[in-house]
Amino acid sequence: MYKAPRVLGWAHTKFGRLQDHTLQTLVETVSLEAISHAKVDPSEIDEVVISHFNQGMDAQGFPSSLPIEAVPALRFKPATRVENACAGGSAAVHMAARSIDAGDARCVLVIGVEKMTSSAPDIVRQSLVSASHVATQARSQDSSFAGLFAEMTRAYFERFGEQSSALARIAAKNHKFGSKNPLAHIQKDLGFEFCNSISEHNPMVAAPLKRTDCSLVSDGAAALVIARSDSARADGFDVRLHARAQINDRLPFADRDMTQLEGCKRAWRKVLTSAGITLDDLDFIETHDCFTIAELMQYEAMGLAEPGRGFEVLEDGMTDLGGRLPVNVSGGLKSKGHPIGATGVSMHVVAAAQLAGEFAGETLPNAEHAGIFNMGGAGVANYCSILARVS
Repeated sequence: MYKAPRVLGWAHTKFGRLQDHTLQTLVETVSLEAISHAKVDPSEIDEVVISHFNQGMDAQGFPSSLPIEAVPALRFKPATRVENACAGGSAAVHMAARSIDAGDARCVLVIGVEKMTSSAPDIVRQSLVSASHVATQARSQDSSFAGLFAEMTRAYFERFGEQSSALARIAAKNHKFGSKNPLAHIQKDLGFEFCNSISEHNPMVAAPLKRTDCSLVSDGAAALVIARSDSARADGFDVRLHARAQINDRLPFADRDMTQLEGCKRAWRKVLTSAGITLDDLDFIETHDCFTIAELMQYEAMGLAEPGRGFEVLEDGMTDLGGRLPVNVSGGLKSKGHPIGATGVSMHVVAAAQLAGEFAGETLPNAEHAGIFNMGGAGVANYCSILARVS
């Protein structure tokens, strides 16, 4: 019988424009705090996995050994940087779990980090669009990831009908949740009317996507300590990485039906089968709302609604507080922020904290199962995790 690795501890900086932090200080901060929270001696860490996208946004392009500067006991331990676009954080978590499963490590420190806001906007835009199929989708100097997701949105609207109000409901929901999260980049409840209207403060970015439909350029870091199943904390809480799945799809839009997220659908099917549960067993989900259209399409991919009917999930309040399956109670990428390499680790941290009753934002008492979906590119690298609290 498979014995799932335990999540022993975690750390999470505030996300936002962190001018007083460098990439190194972000890494050092979460390394020390996660090890302390896990109540392990630094010498017990056997391996480090660090997620960092970068692509020219920071001059420091080789971050794997930076944790040693804060934690000398990590010297001479294996440390590896991983990258899978915006899903790099989950790639790091899954790599750590595989190392534990293989018996190569008993205890692994996982870090996700990104420093974005010190770069010029054009550098950030070029960095992000490199996660597309550049030869066919980023030939123009003005190409952007917002433009790519706007193309997806237009295709979805053409097939299923104009649904900008559904996107605004997602933005309003996630900003409402983010207003309660002290670690979120934007801690303001913007409301549906603001998110649904074009204005000076909510302009059209790439039609039909407004600013409130787009995630934030953020700095930040998060970290987890994951250990073998027989490891235990003195205070007894037990959160497990119960199941995980990864599905990669083709990169060019031309090779896929971009009105659905087939890789996301397959990843959810695989992880739920592996966990031996259904969506009905989940208490909440953290999903990858890099753009509001992504969350809408993910509702359909995970099976909450039929294709083109994701708006019904919002109309009946299913994914809001008090609904059948709250989604992005942390505020999601839309409000919490999206420091690329940190995002997947952040999702696992906030889910683990929620299950352990330690989340600082909107809480879900007695939650036992959390689902996580983290996406690299436009539905290309698809990672699902199930975290479980063991009574």
